[in-house]
Amino acid sequence: MTATYLQGDLAPVPDEIDAADLPVTGTLPPALTGRYLRNGPNPLPGQDPGHWFAGEGMIHGVRLRDGRAEWYRNRWVRSRHMDGVPFVGPDGVDLTALPVNTHVIRHAGRTLALVEQGLPYEIGGELQTLGPCDFGGRLTTAMTAHPKEDPRTGELHFFGYGFAPPYLTYHRLDAAGELVESRVVEVPGSTMMHDFAVTEHYVVWLDLPVVFDLGLLGDGMPYRWDDGYGARLGVMPRDGDGPVRWFEIDPCYVFHVGNACEDAAGRVVLDAVRHAPDRFTRLWRRIGGATDPAAHAPGGALHRWTLDPATGAVTEERIDDRTVEFPTIDDRRTGLPNRHVYAVAGEEIVKYDVVTGASRTHRVGASPGEAVFVPADPEAGGDDDHGWLLTIVGSRAELLVLDAADLSPVASVRLPRRVPAGFHGSWMPDE
Repeated sequence: MTATYLQGDLAPVPDEIDAADLPVTGTLPPALTGRYLRNGPNPLPGQDPGHWFAGEGMIHGVRLRDGRAEWYRNRWVRSRHMDGVPFVGPDGVDLTALPVNTHVIRHAGRTLALVEQGLPYEIGGELQTLGPCDFGGRLTTAMTAHPKEDPRTGELHFFGYGFAPPYLTYHRLDAAGELVESRVVEVPGSTMMHDFAVTEHYVVWLDLPVVFDLGLLGDGMPYRWDDGYGARLGVMPRDGDGPVRWFEIDPCYVFHVGNACEDAAGRVVLDAVRHAPDRFTRLWRRIGGATDPAAHAPGGALHRWTLDPATGAVTEERIDDRTVEFPTIDDRRTGLPNRHVYAVAGEEIVKYDVVTGASRTHRVGASPGEAVFVPADPEAGGDDDHGWLLTIVGSRAELLVLDAADLSPVASVRLPRRVPAGFHGSWMPDE
C-alpha cells in the first residue's frame, strides 16, 4: 500500500521544469517585485524515504516583477545525501548528508535552504545548489530550520540540536553573516526542538517531550513521545548574563511559534500552536505513513504562554479553538509586540488579532500552504496587516495573493503543474 506521504497533495513531482510568462488572474501589485521561494519534501522517483519529513528537498520559485509573473521553476536541493553519502558513517555524523527540505531564507546576501538536523545549503539565483555553508568553518552543529532575524539589529539567531552532547547550542550571526557567538545550553537529553523564539532581551527555548530514540534510527524519523521527559519553556538572556530560567508547563508539543515579545511588566509573552499529547501522537503516525483512520485526528490550536522571569510564574491560555498550523507574522515584528498572526486551518487562511481576540477567515476551497506576509512598504513601517499574503495552493497549481487587511483575493498566478504540499518559504524582494 502506498504511504500517505506519497499520495494526494503530498505526492512528489518527477522532475525539474521551467515555465515563463505565467498567466495571472486579477492584478499583481507592482510592489511585489522579487521571488517567492518555498521548500518541501519531494522524494526522487521510485524512492520511499520512510517518512514525510525525510524526502529530498525541493524548492519551488516564482519570480514576480512589475505586475507580471515572469517565471516558475523547481529544483531539488542537491545535498550529499542525494549522492548516496550516509548521514552516519565510519567517521561519525556528516551534517551535509541530509535531505534539505524544510525552509529557505535570505540573510546577509545568502539564500539558504535549511533542515534542522544538518548544515544549511546555499542556493543561487537560478535555484541551483551551490553547496553546504558552515560560515567559514565556525558552525560545527546543525542549524534549525527556523532562525529568527532581529529586525532592529539584522542579527540572525538560531540553534542546533544533536543526538549526543552538547544536545543544544545557541548561535548568532551578525548582520554581515559572520558567526560571532556559539553557546552551549544545558538540557537533559536530545529532543526534536523544531522551533524557538526571541524577544528584545531573551531567547525562548521549547524543551518538550518528543525525544530521540536510537532504536528507531533507520525507521523514518527516530523520535517518539516520552511522558517521562516533562515539558518546559526556557527564558535565556540574550547577552549571556545569567542562566536559563525554566518554566514547567503541561505536556504538549510545539512545531511552530507565531511570535514572542516582552510586555510592559517585563514578562515574556509567547504565541505558538500547541499540540496536546494524544493529538501529537496521532498526527505523528499519520505523517509517518500510517493509514489507520484514527491517525487522521485534528492537530494543534493557537495558545499563549506568559512567563515572568522575575517570579517564575507561568500562565497558559487558549486563543482559539480552531485546528491550525504554520503561524506567520510580519517579520518586521519578530521579537517585538505584534497585533496579527496568520495561520492555515484546513482549506482556510485565518487572521488573528491577538490584541482584541477577533479573527477572520478566507476559504480557499483547497488546502493552502503557509501564508507568508509581505509588507506593502517595507521601509515605511505601518500596520502588520498592511500588505499581502502569499500562499501556494498546490493542488490547484496556483500562487494566491490575498490582501492581508481583509483576506480578499488580489491575484492568482497559474503555475504549470501542481506543487506538492510542503513546509516553509520566504518572499525575497529585489535588493
